[in-house]
Amino acid sequence: MAAPLAIGAAAIAVLYAGKRYFQGGQCHSTKRLDGKTVVITGGNTGIGKETAVDLAERGAKIIVGCRNLEKGKAALKEIQERSGSTSVFLEKLDLASLDSVRTFAESILRSESRLDILINNAGVMMCPYEKTKDGFEMQFGTNHLGHFLLTMLLLDLMKKSEPSRIINVSSGAHALGSGKINFDDIHWEKNYSPSPAYYNSKLANVLFTRELSKHLEGSHVTANSLHPGVVRTELARHTIFSSAIFSPLQWYAFKTPEQGAQTTIYCAVAEEMKGVSGKYLADCAIKEPSKGAQDDDAARKLWDLSLELVGLKK
Repeated sequence: MAAPLAIGAAAIAVLYAGKRYFQGGQCHSTKRLDGKTVVITGGNTGIGKETAVDLAERGAKIIVGCRNLEKGKAALKEIQERSGSTSVFLEKLDLASLDSVRTFAESILRSESRLDILINNAGVMMCPYEKTKDGFEMQFGTNHLGHFLLTMLLLDLMKKSEPSRIINVSSGAHALGSGKINFDDIHWEKNYSPSPAYYNSKLANVLFTRELSKHLEGSHVTANSLHPGVVRTELARHTIFSSAIFSPLQWYAFKTPEQGAQTTIYCAVAEEMKGVSGKYLADCAIKEPSKGAQDDDAARKLWDLSLELVGLKK
């Protein structure tokens, strides 16, 4: 009898240890953000919403950009109630429309005297083939180009507000697939596949961060990218993991949105991240990104192409 009980206890201990491992790192900083202004794209759901709650609790003014204002209003109320803050606001932002990005940025520049933290969090994942309103492949256009334009439009305000931080939510998936940006068919018009296109867009996030940090040298504005972990959010709705059959796996091996938000929060507030720029993080620690994400030539090429595609001067 003792042997089966010992085996059972050992199995439970292993399972518990595994679940703890999958929960990942945690941000332990108690830093306040009173008087600071934060913009979060996609802050109405998932890890973006959890990030908004945490930073609002720290005293920051939060501006949430989201595409669906009806869903956004419900999320806004939840964020305010959970954080106990009334300094949380909602603005229309469709990253699949450059006009919407410009309108959102103009609103921020008109209403805000400072911007201390920009969190480029929103995204789409492995969706069927579709183009943005400007003719870009949806994942590349939303995950990268929309955030690229938004960042560039808000950059002068962030420089005036320095020290300030730019945080790009990427994914460990940036290392998958070919590991290179698909420059020969950037809009995937020849041979679209949802997964490689997603990997491509997440690689673009890391390369953009790398090049942006170089352009920010000499300022007190930093830019870092991160992998939030595998998280139970609406983002996976186009994948097989959205099926109910995977619910036990999601419960055991996936992070909750709150756990998935920890590295974003760490990048936003941790004292250890002061002056740190151009890095890639996971589980609240600096990690080495893929080889393709360290390609400076590709980063410069993507930068120049992105400026051209969004209509900005080099």
